[in-house]
Amino acid sequence: MTDRTVRRRPSTAHLEAAIGVTLDPDLLHRALTHRSYAYENGGLPTNERLEFLGDSVLGVVVTTALFHNHPDLPEGQLAKLRASVVNMRALADVARGMGPGGLGPYLLLGKGEEATGGRDKASILADTLEALLGAVYLQYGMEVAARVVHTLFDRLMAESAGRGAALDWKTSLQELTAALGIGVPEYHIDEEGPDHAKTFTAWAVVAGHRYGGASGRSKKEAEQRAAEAAWRELSGPEEPEVAPADEDVAPLPEASLVVPSE
Repeated sequence: MTDRTVRRRPSTAHLEAAIGVTLDPDLLHRALTHRSYAYENGGLPTNERLEFLGDSVLGVVVTTALFHNHPDLPEGQLAKLRASVVNMRALADVARGMGPGGLGPYLLLGKGEEATGGRDKASILADTLEALLGAVYLQYGMEVAARVVHTLFDRLMAESAGRGAALDWKTSLQELTAALGIGVPEYHIDEEGPDHAKTFTAWAVVAGHRYGGASGRSKKEAEQRAAEAAWRELSGPEEPEVAPADEDVAPLPEASLVVPSE
């Protein structure tokens, strides 16, 4: 048995349904080929050139949509909106929502990357999504590529505008809690697993209530997801049902709440 047949890949039908087009099999294969897999299988073409192309396609389509949808916003606010949509974390979340199981199961990864959780690594998911957009552009042109971008990103663009063009969920939550007069969010984090594959679970604590229980591969990712959960509940039309924070859970020291940018 060769390395290529050790792991059975799912049918790409669900993936192609998620993007709304059928791609040439060879082009699709290349878009899904991470460099770790290529190097372990005789130097196959990687998806990096398609990623480069797809990054430009995504940027143009999102920028054009924001320009037309927000005619009164100045350049600086438009740039913040675009940055809140076109970034690694946002792209990875979109990739995770692409059909049953997300994009991860379709990735072609080397054994080392596979063993360290590469199928849910934000950077790999984001890069592969851009490679798919590059493949769509190559096969069908800009009109169809733009349609795919809108299918995948319109909801995110609308949400980003609703969050006041904040660059991330933690910033958005802090702006919201300030507007509501309920204090500054704090974050409680648990971690488990071996050093090479840790999982972090975070809760956002706001006004004595705890939100989230969200997991991620890094403290920063888990905190962002917890902040998103808190923002969605606090900004909803009804009073959210939340479990109060445990009284014996002390706030994290201020220094430990600051997570360096990735």
